[in-house]
Amino acid sequence: MIDLRSDTVTRPGPEMRAAMAAAEVGDDVYGEDPTVNALQDRVAALFGHEAALWTPTGSMANQIAVQLIASPGQELLADTDAHVLAYELGAAAAYGGVSSRTYRELSEVPAMVRREGYNAVPTAAVVVEQTHNLRGGTVVPLADLEALRDTADANGLAVHCDGARIWHAHVATGVPLATYGRLFDTMAVCLSKGLGAPAGSLVLGSAERIARARPIRKRLGGGLRQVGIYAAAGDYALGNIARLDQDHARAARLAGALGVTAATNIVLLTVPDAARVVAGAREAGVLIGAMSPTVVRLVTHQDVDDTDIDTTVAVLKPLL
Repeated sequence: MIDLRSDTVTRPGPEMRAAMAAAEVGDDVYGEDPTVNALQDRVAALFGHEAALWTPTGSMANQIAVQLIASPGQELLADTDAHVLAYELGAAAAYGGVSSRTYRELSEVPAMVRREGYNAVPTAAVVVEQTHNLRGGTVVPLADLEALRDTADANGLAVHCDGARIWHAHVATGVPLATYGRLFDTMAVCLSKGLGAPAGSLVLGSAERIARARPIRKRLGGGLRQVGIYAAAGDYALGNIARLDQDHARAARLAGALGVTAATNIVLLTVPDAARVVAGAREAGVLIGAMSPTVVRLVTHQDVDDTDIDTTVAVLKPLL
């Protein structure tokens, strides 16, 4: 089967497995796993942050960050289609006691800020998703992020980046990771999507915030022990950043053949009946995902080659 449902379906190759097998490990709950400690330092440095904390999942990384920057009874602002709201099962409210409101465009944020003292839920933070999954892997422009940073500073707000695919934004635009990093108070970056690790994300922030993050992670069930086997895979996966342009090129070729466009590695197709298209593609040996009753998603990744793209086009054109 050609699997284009997500870039989370990649499988570790022999070299990554060898790195995992050779990893030096310790008990990470005690902070004693040297491989995870080195990975945390490496990723924090890439983005110009003081510290980082490994988590098993991206959702946990996001929700730890939410609890670091918003207190119970406060609110965060996020995009209407943001992963942190749409695909994390209400965790911000369920575990953090944090309310939320949604914007469609970042330009709406200044008018949405609620201050203390008006018998309303005070705004504490804004979340940005980079790249944006449900908008087809689009990149939030640097100028928009800089304007948001100014708004946040003027209103005493924190800004969090759900950077699950920020590596793609970096490759697509050439904007340095540290340039993105300086615009956010907290970040969550994922190693198990386009970079191909089997598991793992990291929360980034100040040393003080990351110290507070450790007990939150434990409370959420993320206090794992010999994490070094995963951290070694993540460290190896960082070497895949440069090859993401291949995924972008294949997504662009796939999109062009199907009459749409792709910003990075995600192709969205609007169809009358997503379930029918998904079922027809599966019958022909191609796995794609239904994101809604009328939208299907195809995601390129390291386990998909040019021949797979050609086959996918041949399968989908009759179905569309």
